[in-house]
Amino acid sequence: MSAFSSRIAEINDILSAVNLLQWDARVMMPPGGAATRGQQIATLKAKARELLLEASTEDAAETVMATSGDERERRAAGDVLAARKWHLSVPPALLRRQDEISILAGRAWEKARAEGDFSLFRPHLAEIVSLARQMAGAIGYDAHPYDPMVQIYEPGETAASLKALFDDLREGIKPILAAALNRPKPRTDFLYRTYPVEHQKALCAELAEILGLDFARSRLDTAVHPFEISFTRQDVRITSRWNPNYLPMSIFGTMHETGHALYEQGVDPALTRSAHATDLIGLYAVGGSSFGMHESQSRLFENHIGRSADFWALHFERLKAHFPDQLADVSEEEFVLAVNRTEPGFVRVEADELTYDLHIMLRVRIEMALMDGALAVDDVPAAWNEAMREDLGIAVPHDGLGCLQDVHWSSGYIGSFPTYTIGNVTAAQIMARLDETEPRLRDAARAGDLAPLRQKLGEIVWRHGRSRGRHAALSAIGAEAGDCSAYLSYLSGKFG
Repeated sequence: MSAFSSRIAEINDILSAVNLLQWDARVMMPPGGAATRGQQIATLKAKARELLLEASTEDAAETVMATSGDERERRAAGDVLAARKWHLSVPPALLRRQDEISILAGRAWEKARAEGDFSLFRPHLAEIVSLARQMAGAIGYDAHPYDPMVQIYEPGETAASLKALFDDLREGIKPILAAALNRPKPRTDFLYRTYPVEHQKALCAELAEILGLDFARSRLDTAVHPFEISFTRQDVRITSRWNPNYLPMSIFGTMHETGHALYEQGVDPALTRSAHATDLIGLYAVGGSSFGMHESQSRLFENHIGRSADFWALHFERLKAHFPDQLADVSEEEFVLAVNRTEPGFVRVEADELTYDLHIMLRVRIEMALMDGALAVDDVPAAWNEAMREDLGIAVPHDGLGCLQDVHWSSGYIGSFPTYTIGNVTAAQIMARLDETEPRLRDAARAGDLAPLRQKLGEIVWRHGRSRGRHAALSAIGAEAGDCSAYLSYLSGKFG
């Protein structure tokens, strides 16, 4: 192993340990461990940053740039040099404080969410926003303080590019949504019957395996907010949550996280512990090239596969076998219509496909306003509630179903929300292109064989890890980032 590879492997090892501590904090850790856990994570990430900024790391990367004939290795070295430049612009005390507060804020958010009381989370959010503004100032920007924040999660995007995309989407979604809401509502009563949690867990494990999750390198656990996290491709964890009186939450949450996990498990083994499996700016061990590309894979498996009539034609009887009494009077068609209904609601993660992106646009508007000072932290609940009335025509009853429903702000992830809509757009672009060029993949999926689709996704997305970004991956299949026409066509075909 070269000096360059050895150094990046060390950094990846430390960040994989950070991921393990993060997983434990969300899944297993007792409440009393929050303060010291934040310090532990901050210390380890600081050590990873110190290794990145050592002169020997720069020397090793420069040597690769000067001598290597391997294009992928040269890109890795270039990424390391770019990350060093980024970190040299940001004070280490600022990064450490962001890491420390994330665990404390997470606990405060959980309590505030459970009680529906924004005031319990407000001081933590105020500090998180202040830290984000300081971060943007340290990194620098030309147009909007949101730009450097969103680029942490989705390189190449800006407030301006997001506004252009969202404006096109909003105008395209409005007539489709209006048409869908004017149709007779499908039957949904059976979704709210009593579904024992243990049976849900067993079903969801089966569904994850059907989608292709390798449980020799994974596990399924419980969290307040579902997530996926990896400690190299050999250990990729997913979580879900279980509502005994609402079945879709666990099913589609698990499918969503499985899509993320398939991406991580599909990274080329040669990239393990390399720069192409490490976010050296966010200091995060991850194989996915960006949050948006990652989200495209989770939304692809959750919606394009998991909510399709083709999928349930194969697996509805399996579902009934787990819940024979609850679904005795329900047909396959009724189930498919119910889980694809259009119904404005409060919660983003339970939103239907037509209203989902309106939830995202709301959050992004608030984040941009917080970053440029147009909105005060104290006014977040009122701004949120007004946007819900304007966009979805519903009144938020309490903050737990409003501005406190997502974990992202407590984690300091200001700038990450746009990546969900970017993921929706990208998933539709990929599937539209594959349907056009390789219809055999859809035929195989209809017959119950998802292996050809996984293999193709591996070729164009997964195996490249972080060595191929979203723009390059789309270009390779003849698509263009920022073009929402395939997504609007998909939504119109399904709901229009």
